[in-house]
Amino acid sequence: MKTAAVAELKARLSRYLSRVKAGEEILVTERNVPIARLVPVAGTLEGLEGLRDLERQGLVRLSTGTLPKGFWKLPRDRDPRALVRRAVTKERGEGW
Repeated sequence: MKTAAVAELKARLSRYLSRVKAGEEILVTERNVPIARLVPVAGTLEGLEGLRDLERQGLVRLSTGTLPKGFWKLPRDRDPRALVRRAVTKERGEGW
């Protein structure tokens, strides 16, 4: 578990939050005394582990890099009734 003093955490909060998003826990200290622990939101690690299980079964392939430049400018299919958004929102509400 990574340890960070309050001043260090304040100075580099985005960097530490990225590490937490990736599944790492951060122990926050004040004058070398632990005062808090930053942990991923419940379900995040389980979701990632679930994806890894699917990858091991050959059902999905996880990304290995960044999106190509201009990806977000590519044309997209229209979804006038928001069916895709509703399906994704419903699935997220149900969890894994």
